[in-house]
Amino acid sequence: MSCCTLCQCNVITVFLGEDRQEVRSLNGVGPVLERALARLGIKSLGDLISHFPKDYQDRRSAEPLSSALKKERINVKISITRKEWIGRGRARTLRVKISDPSGSAYLLCFGRPYLAKVFIAGKYFWVSGKFHLRNGERVSSNFEIEEYQEDAASFGKIIPFYSLTENLTAASLRRIMKQALALITKDLENELPTELSRRYNFPDKAEIIEWIHFPESFEQLRAAKEALIYEDFFFQQLILLKRSRKRRDSVKSRKRIDGELKKRLLQRLPFVLTWGQEKALKEIEEDLFAPHASARLLQGDVGCGKTLVAFLASISVIEAGEQVAFMAPTELLARQHAENAANLLGPLGIRVGFISGSLSQKLRGTLLESLSNGGIDLLIGTQALFSDNVHFKKLGLAIIDGQHRFGVRQRGAILSKGQSTDLLLMTATPIPRSLTLTLFGDLDLSEIKEKPEGRLPVITHLTRQGNEQKVYARVLQEIEKGGQAYFVYPLIEESEKLELKNAEAMFLHLKKRVFPGLRLALVHSRIAEEVKQHIMEDFAAGRIDILVATSVLEVGVDIPNAICMVVEHAERFGLATLHQLRGRVGRGCEQAYAFLIYSRRLTEEGIKRLKVIMTTDDGFQIAEEDLNIRGAGEFLGVRQSGFLKPGISDPVRDIKICRRARQDAMEIVADDPEVSLRKNSKMKRVLAGMADHIDLVLAGG
Repeated sequence: MSCCTLCQCNVITVFLGEDRQEVRSLNGVGPVLERALARLGIKSLGDLISHFPKDYQDRRSAEPLSSALKKERINVKISITRKEWIGRGRARTLRVKISDPSGSAYLLCFGRPYLAKVFIAGKYFWVSGKFHLRNGERVSSNFEIEEYQEDAASFGKIIPFYSLTENLTAASLRRIMKQALALITKDLENELPTELSRRYNFPDKAEIIEWIHFPESFEQLRAAKEALIYEDFFFQQLILLKRSRKRRDSVKSRKRIDGELKKRLLQRLPFVLTWGQEKALKEIEEDLFAPHASARLLQGDVGCGKTLVAFLASISVIEAGEQVAFMAPTELLARQHAENAANLLGPLGIRVGFISGSLSQKLRGTLLESLSNGGIDLLIGTQALFSDNVHFKKLGLAIIDGQHRFGVRQRGAILSKGQSTDLLLMTATPIPRSLTLTLFGDLDLSEIKEKPEGRLPVITHLTRQGNEQKVYARVLQEIEKGGQAYFVYPLIEESEKLELKNAEAMFLHLKKRVFPGLRLALVHSRIAEEVKQHIMEDFAAGRIDILVATSVLEVGVDIPNAICMVVEHAERFGLATLHQLRGRVGRGCEQAYAFLIYSRRLTEEGIKRLKVIMTTDDGFQIAEEDLNIRGAGEFLGVRQSGFLKPGISDPVRDIKICRRARQDAMEIVADDPEVSLRKNSKMKRVLAGMADHIDLVLAGG
């Protein structure tokens, strides 16, 4: 089953992958409706029944009109008292007076003139709507109607509501959904092992899917949701645990070393490691000299010293006679790592190499030959490390900085260049604990929370748009003292759709009108890598006072002399990005400042983000708050994913079910998963499809 751009399919699609019947085969689905469904990623019947409701309404009992203002929405059986037209021309609107034994109210039929032929005096209708008080009368313009019958299709029942699109109504989607369920559910099989379904008394799969779409009671709905949530987490955890077991089956025999090179480096450092760095390094070294290949995620806040820990871990592998690959998401960051490694490790006799797509063919050829012969101990680079012609003599450790920029398959590509290679992932964007279990359940976890001694917290200021001159004046003061500044904008160039400042226009404005006597440069993703490199070298050397950029700076450079970070339209940036940008300053001993300039048009979510960034500089706490604000799907960068179904699974809310599913999956893996899967070919196909979805989500959708 293919996956759409945003991975807007879920596990049920995989379950029904063999059923390719198109939605056009359903009665009433013509070209217009088919295109509307396609916009939601729905092309087959499997896709359709995987489109779960986002909400439900209880229409099982009628209520009196007299209660219309006391509840958010009521369901009432009414008769038509009077019809009339109000307004003129295009503003002409049908108004219908309705009544029941408890009183009367009005329906305002905006954009629905056809209802004049539907509402016939003396007839009875079911109305479900939201009412408010207007000129002393109960009024509703947000309502649904159906002619009263004892077996009415949408009343007297619990009604599902789905995400819709243009030319697709709730009624038409419910109608075709019932057709699809009638065709498919009779052939649905249970994917879960029978013993687990019996242990938790889960309904059959056909019942689960029927109940999730058209439950007869909320008890049925709860039972269906719990089964789907468990199933979601179970297969996800089974995949992650199988990967972990596969690594444990990969035996290695790295000889223990005395650690002389590490001792020499620590003696040369002008500071001592923090407690967090020492603890993380100890955990990593235990992995490196364990009898099987390891995989660990090292989380650390901005500027906590993760890279130094990675270099120290590399020394142990190199001293044992093996090589290390160190991959970064951008060439700027990779070059910086290579320069730092050369300065720190070169004097110890460690041979450091650098590779990127911009490397000349001549230099590349010499480098690769030396690498394959064992002449390079530590190779640092970008995705060029994946290239087929990159061969290590003996790769012992692969380090990936910015793990969220690389998917599982990309990690596999670098690990395949060695045998029983250890893996160390690093991230400066902490992942909330509830998500580490669901996304990285196959990895061991280390954390560094302390900042190096002597670092001062960055002072953050909020400034409303229109008061920029005050910020500009303060930045000028800091530059005159010898500091440097970043100015960050959400867009590269002017947009016809968005009224936002952009980097190119503001670079010219700042250079000519605001800071005419200073040295400014511009950096963004469309500028050639060589040019960006020269600019960053000049900025690091102090030959540039102000660097104007987009959020390309989020991952990257370490300039101790950078004192000020100015982010315009700060409300347009996510919490993690704001925290990362703020972390670009304050890398030295001087007091640093972040100025967040926000628009007058602030959304509620924008206000929440700015409040969080103002109240804490703890990246772990910010990550938790970010998850609470956006929810799991948005936090991952996708609204829906292969294992986070909208309105179904939620790793925060359902953490207890997730832990239960993980424990059950661990028991199966321990008992030999291959035997279990041979007994259930359907389950095997589910795992294969779901593994692809997980990889897509971990790679950012």
